[in-house]
Amino acid sequence: MKKATMVAKKDSDGPSPSKLIDGRIKELGDWRGETLKRVRALIKEADPDVVEAWKWRGVPVWEHDGIICTGETYKAVVKLTFARGAALDDPAGLFNSSLDGNVRRAIDIGEGADINEKALKALIRAAVELNATKKKKPVKRSA
Repeated sequence: MKKATMVAKKDSDGPSPSKLIDGRIKELGDWRGETLKRVRALIKEADPDVVEAWKWRGVPVWEHDGIICTGETYKAVVKLTFARGAALDDPAGLFNSSLDGNVRRAIDIGEGADINEKALKALIRAAVELNATKKKKPVKRSA
């Protein structure tokens, strides 16, 4: 298996996902951009092999053996949505949004909110580990 080191996944011609995320941070130009920049740095610290992607017409995505989380920006929050968050242990209680779903969980970060960096990095590492251990569905073979 080839090891990726902070490689940006490029699906088409044009700027790399990393450049597009840089642009989003600059474009926001307010606390949301600073928050997105900060959580991005924490994600990279937690998983130096993370791959950045740009999906769904403008959503930053961090992947390692599958999606770890997305970084959406709204007027009142920066939302980190963990693709398989319902399966993650969250002892620090970071998840505060999308709590009713069977699969995803999210962290809404409002303006001026403190980020528990240690707990967020642990959650990122747990998501990477979960992705690495997910089982592939068996292939049905006909007789």
